[in-house]
Amino acid sequence: MKSTYFLPLLCLAASCSITEDKPNIVFILVDDLGYKDVGFMGSEFYETPNIDKLAAEGLVFTNAYTSAANSAPSRACLMTGQNTPSHGVYTVGNSDRGNSSFRKIIPVENTIFIEDNNITLADELQSNGYSTISIGKWHISEDPLRNGFNENVGGGKWGHPGSYFAPFKSPPIEDEEGAYLTDRLTKEAIKFIKRNRGNPFFLYLPYYAVHTPLQAKDKLVEKYKGKESSSCQNNAIYAAMIENMDSCIGEILLEIDKNKLSENTIIIFSSDNGGINAVSCQKPLRAGKGSYYEGGIRVPTIIKWENHIEEGQINDFPISQLDIYPTLLDIIGAEPEKNNLDGISLWPMISKGELLPLRPLIWHFPVYLQAYKPLKDDARDPLFRTRPGSAIRMGKWKLHEYFEDGGIELYNLVNDPGERINLADSMIEKRDELYQILNIWRQEHNAPIPSKLNPDYDCMLEKAEIERFGQRR
Repeated sequence: MKSTYFLPLLCLAASCSITEDKPNIVFILVDDLGYKDVGFMGSEFYETPNIDKLAAEGLVFTNAYTSAANSAPSRACLMTGQNTPSHGVYTVGNSDRGNSSFRKIIPVENTIFIEDNNITLADELQSNGYSTISIGKWHISEDPLRNGFNENVGGGKWGHPGSYFAPFKSPPIEDEEGAYLTDRLTKEAIKFIKRNRGNPFFLYLPYYAVHTPLQAKDKLVEKYKGKESSSCQNNAIYAAMIENMDSCIGEILLEIDKNKLSENTIIIFSSDNGGINAVSCQKPLRAGKGSYYEGGIRVPTIIKWENHIEEGQINDFPISQLDIYPTLLDIIGAEPEKNNLDGISLWPMISKGELLPLRPLIWHFPVYLQAYKPLKDDARDPLFRTRPGSAIRMGKWKLHEYFEDGGIELYNLVNDPGERINLADSMIEKRDELYQILNIWRQEHNAPIPSKLNPDYDCMLEKAEIERFGQRR
């Protein structure tokens, strides 16, 4: 692939009339897929030939970020086009997760679901003539039919399946016993494509895979049990889930081609957050799902539009999933019903090679998320994947602030993508510059910062527990 910082995206069709002939949109969102859990991003253990082919035929963003490090807030940001303070979905479930004795402050109360009156990306596309369907994990309201979708298969408030093999329990989809959930959702997607090939459609396909429980077909699991690995990516069941998901994506891409829809279909592939570090590490990136270090928020991302996007391009410009909403509306020539979207349209950069202004990417997480596996999470401390704080990336620089102790970390992501060398005390001018930008953003977005002390907090017990884990390393 040819590497370019700003990617000119060519309109090669005879006519570039986007507003008159709206393209179909297929958005494939994988659950908990890490930055390096696919071949085109460097994995040598997982086999993803169909996704790799999609990458080779489209545009790959190497600095693509989710807006949160776990599922519900990430998806809420994606669908509303707004960052966490606007909708209040900061985490999954309650905000005071983890042992109360180790939480110094009382976190901000979490909002479980987006409101029905939130204008989602699906609402916007529906009002512009699109048939809309959500197939798979929804997780941000009781029912996606309340939030702009004409059809829903398998989506509700639950965040993971009861089983990947039928009977699934949740989602409540019927199938013959032993059927595999990812295959089942793929069949529904193919049926939707067939019956909507004559009109513009938005197919939102948020697979439950590769979220836990880790369950896969025996034949694929045996294949990976016999495969050698020289890295920390070596889980045979997880690898089998990834390959099965890749095969299903291949079926969908084939169906698009068979129906002669490729030139009029935008295909987006991404993940809702980083992978679980204890299952599949993302070295050199640090940590994983639930962390605001790079491994928790940087994700593999592809966009393809045949004869409109030049094949085999890599773009290093930092983007956020918040940018997807305004970018798609820009492509179809639609004005958003609301003017307070937090992302920007990438279309000028993509279509004309325009230099976009350097802008901050910001994450606000005023809540707690307990450790997954303390000795493998690679977090700031072993008790929590994330403690309350904010983070900002601006160009190559990234700053973390923690509300409990006022801790500041500053990293140069070009030289130190693993966020190991804290430059906060040596690069004071850069630290203060980013901190000021972060503070102004929080004021403008009314971002709550928790400060009330937790009466259950036990400093000595916390210190002893941290030391105990330190001795076990």
